[in-house]
Amino acid sequence: MIRILLAEDEAAMRTYLARALENAGYDVVAVDRGTAALPYLEREHFDLLLSDIVMPEMDGIELAQRCAEVSPDTKVIFITGFAAVTLKASREAPQAKVLSKPFHLRDLVAEVQRVFGQPSQISV
Repeated sequence: MIRILLAEDEAAMRTYLARALENAGYDVVAVDRGTAALPYLEREHFDLLLSDIVMPEMDGIELAQRCAEVSPDTKVIFITGFAAVTLKASREAPQAKVLSKPFHLRDLVAEVQRVFGQPSQISV
């Protein structure tokens, strides 16, 4: 089963995204900030880091850079509501995908499926 580490500081969005990914068949660990995600990346294996970019303490870009150091095989998808931040993410983490808010849950699940080369079986 594909394991996803979700870092999202907005509680409602975190719950919403985690539930959608779990309903699509993924194993999800959800945390409220980058500094909370980093110990998980150091201790456990995750196939995907799904991270908001704008978060307190450690932003998603820094988290992705640290992820590349401690878990280089973990893929990264950023989520953000800020267009300027999307451009920064594209420059600083070009291997990462970026989803701009607002997006439909089907779009998120479809992007995760694409990242892992899975056939599109959207069930959100």
